[in-house]
Amino acid sequence: MKKAASVLRYVILTLGALIMILPFFWMLSTSLKTQPETVQIPPVWIPKQLQWGNYVEALKAAPFARYFVNSVIVTTVTTVGQLFTSILAAFAFSKLHFWGRNLVFMIFLGTMMIPGEMLIIPNFVTLSNMHLVNTYGALILPWLASFFTVFTLRQTFNSVPDQTYYAAKIDGASDWRFLWHILVPMSKSTITAVTVLQVIGSWNAFMWPLIVTNDENMRTLPVGLQAFTTDAGTNYALLMAASTFVIIPMVIVYIFLQKYIIAGISNSGLKG
Repeated sequence: MKKAASVLRYVILTLGALIMILPFFWMLSTSLKTQPETVQIPPVWIPKQLQWGNYVEALKAAPFARYFVNSVIVTTVTTVGQLFTSILAAFAFSKLHFWGRNLVFMIFLGTMMIPGEMLIIPNFVTLSNMHLVNTYGALILPWLASFFTVFTLRQTFNSVPDQTYYAAKIDGASDWRFLWHILVPMSKSTITAVTVLQVIGSWNAFMWPLIVTNDENMRTLPVGLQAFTTDAGTNYALLMAASTFVIIPMVIVYIFLQKYIIAGISNSGLKG
């Protein structure tokens, strides 16, 4: 029975892995097809002749170098900014005792139930009144704080005994020094996990950059993929070739840091 259960487990995991890999395989396969093959019925899984020139044409179809720079700038600044504000907030909610701490925390926690789509119009109107539309400010400012990240880090900070905090205070350490020299190093796996998740989310963001930018020089990579969709239709081969360029950096990041993501989620208390 144990062997049968083990075999069944591996079969299920293998099927799950194949289902997850299938879209990536289809993207790579389509990026090497001719245009007729991309819409052929039944679908062509393996192109008859690999069209490596699709990648060259895709890069020439739009200023992807500029899009790449914009994506790097936005992803880097939002990730660093969000991490900084979240660490400070998580520390305050975890180790500092002030009037109304739990009430304020519950209020912010309730905001996580608000769908992100409901914030699009208020955020856009606010940024428009500040004359920040079509600037890096519009792409960055709304994402410099995330209560999900605050909540995740607070859970990890709570796992560090208060006695450690009090001992550091007795030794003369300030709150600032305790946070950055003791608490943050002890929580590096969770911090790495939320950092990777934020990088992936920011890199792949589409809706918000599409709304707040209309200048081609301010677009990010996901928005730039629209260049392959026109009134005449979509060039799926070039679209998938460009999508491959967009997704490769995030795949590399995930492959090298996946163990930190798993460890961070485990340590944060968010696992089922």
